[in-house]
Amino acid sequence: MDQNHKCEGVIMIVAKTLVKAFPKKGNKKEKIVAVNGVSFTAEDGKITGLLGPNGAGKSTSLRMLVGLLEPDSGEASVDGFDVIKNKLQARKNIGFLPHNSGLYPRLTARENIEYFARLSGMKEEEIPSRIEELIGMLAMQEFIDRRTEGFSQGQKTKVGLARALVHKPRTLVLDEPTNGLDVMATRRLRKTLIDLRDEGYCLVISSHVMQEISLLCDHVAIINNGKIVIENSVENILAETGQTDFEEAFVAAVGESLESK
Repeated sequence: MDQNHKCEGVIMIVAKTLVKAFPKKGNKKEKIVAVNGVSFTAEDGKITGLLGPNGAGKSTSLRMLVGLLEPDSGEASVDGFDVIKNKLQARKNIGFLPHNSGLYPRLTARENIEYFARLSGMKEEEIPSRIEELIGMLAMQEFIDRRTEGFSQGQKTKVGLARALVHKPRTLVLDEPTNGLDVMATRRLRKTLIDLRDEGYCLVISSHVMQEISLLCDHVAIINNGKIVIENSVENILAETGQTDFEEAFVAAVGESLESK
């Protein structure tokens, strides 16, 4: 994809009233609603955060956005391509880092990235040079040719991010990307994400860590009990909730439902 065709302020991810329910364990006739009408947008040149407590519906929402789960109702698009009706084209335009990285432990870091490059339809002759670019970008020289079994969480996250970036998508969806990282690895990842944003990428990250979202994100959608309860910039969320501290704004936004858990 031409990296110059996007510009800041262009909405590249749109989620509209997404709904997803799953059969209840031990009683398939009864369903648990994980996502109940989620709507939000994400723009190029910005990091959009999906913030909410564990079990709020963040991962389910992201998995629908990238086409891994089909919504029961609602719709979503990436770069104007419907993630259900035009799934293959939408997937070509998006990179996804799942919550657990999902690496193949018996493959080296390089082999993991190569495998996903081929799955993404990259030309074989373009793969080696692209991987070299990513090795430099993410500082993976020391472990690129080691099997990923036994990798630290920071190393796994780097490989997962390289895999998401390998086919040069300009839209990235990252599910809890700093989970399990130490302080220094978290700082390095934040810098990488900010650099990608400044290059014009559209990034969506999920997290339950308020400090992370407030430090990184230009736009925030707070989700609770499967619903978006507020969506705006950090500054505007503070203003809307009448708070000066983002944690207090979060609690005000989700209301008593959080306190009762």
